[in-house]
Amino acid sequence: MENQEAVRRYEEAARFLPARLRASALALSEADRAAAEEFRLRTGQPLAVLLPEGEREIGPAVTPADLETLCDLATDYSRYAAAETLRCGYLAVRGGFRVGLCGTAVMKEGVCTSLRDVSSAAVRIAREKRGIGEAVVPRLFREGRFQNTLLLSPPGGGKTTLLRDLVRCLSAGGDDREGLRVSLIDERGEAAVMVRGVPQMDVGPRTDVLDACPKALGIPMALRAMNPQVIAVDEITAEADLAAAVQAAGCGVGLLATVHASDAEEMARRPLYRRLLAEGVFRLAVRIRRTESGERTYQVEELP
Repeated sequence: MENQEAVRRYEEAARFLPARLRASALALSEADRAAAEEFRLRTGQPLAVLLPEGEREIGPAVTPADLETLCDLATDYSRYAAAETLRCGYLAVRGGFRVGLCGTAVMKEGVCTSLRDVSSAAVRIAREKRGIGEAVVPRLFREGRFQNTLLLSPPGGGKTTLLRDLVRCLSAGGDDREGLRVSLIDERGEAAVMVRGVPQMDVGPRTDVLDACPKALGIPMALRAMNPQVIAVDEITAEADLAAAVQAAGCGVGLLATVHASDAEEMARRPLYRRLLAEGVFRLAVRIRRTESGERTYQVEELP
């Protein structure tokens, strides 16, 4: 059943490809369709699909017209309605998919206002893994109180997928705990995948989503406006993100965040993450590991 759902999501993502490329995508074997993570389109290069072992060329060379058609299909031919995320280099697409874009930045007063002459695209084949957080969430509480938690793995390790389901679980509650008010600061639009104000992914009944907003701005906004019990963010990458997280912790709000690192030792080797550990804001870490069979495991540890 899970394999069939993975194939279905692949086929849904392929609908946003121009027809001549879609035919090549749908010719892939069922096993590869179930495992595929992205479609990669680059002007003048063959259509490629990203599989666990790497990229594989599967179709004809991509043209500029193909990329324009992709953008039209992804936005329901209303590109103006997606202007805010387009200037950030991506499109959030109905069904929970996300299209990353590169091209020529249109600059005004030092700020990118749009993209033109799109030259490449990455269509993320989003797959909702509902339930993967259910066994993890109870281990993130001490004496009935949620502990500030980091999700750790290298890039592509499944942090955003786990973050989304942990947000859902915290928001929904369980047999022995009430649901919490969660503010999700979805700067890159990957966790909730908001399309015209509607989350395309299940992030729970008590979750408020602030979409396409930098974390350093979004965290204090949520603190002032939404009275959250937990604030969740994807990828702490800058000093300003860290400062905002420290501010939230000082207000007694729980924090759930992701970090590109395999473990605390790797974090300690990087200046920003070393400071993150030194601040003592986060108490727990969930290390995401992939077994030889490709399954992901989640190990909860106390942070130093």
